[in-house]
Amino acid sequence: MDLKSQGEIEAAVCDAVSRFQLEYMGRGPNRVHAHLVENRLFVHLQGVLTAAEQRLIAGQGNGRGAELLRQLRSHLVLAGRPMLESLVRDAAGAAPISVHHDISPTTGEEVIVLTLAAPPPCRDRKRR
Repeated sequence: MDLKSQGEIEAAVCDAVSRFQLEYMGRGPNRVHAHLVENRLFVHLQGVLTAAEQRLIAGQGNGRGAELLRQLRSHLVLAGRPMLESLVRDAAGAAPISVHHDISPTTGEEVIVLTLAAPPPCRDRKRR
């Protein structure tokens, strides 16, 4: 069995989370970056807001739209968690045991932090 490098795992996680966003949320991110640190995956997504979400935020001048967006996205991530976990497990080779999420209505950035049951098996980095 060929082990993936850390960079290959991070790229596969980016693809998996992008797929989740597109298939489950209805819109993929403009940019996505993943960073693996021991058994934790930090995923940063940019450009995730749909046109309807942008209108919701703009239409509620009192900040209520931003709060509604956060609640909606949190509920959607919770409801889609089995799909997200399956995609990440396949990409990283380790099962997620917790998922944390936040979104910025101001910048359209989203952050997902996953704790894995164990660090994914990967090739050692080559020393320079």
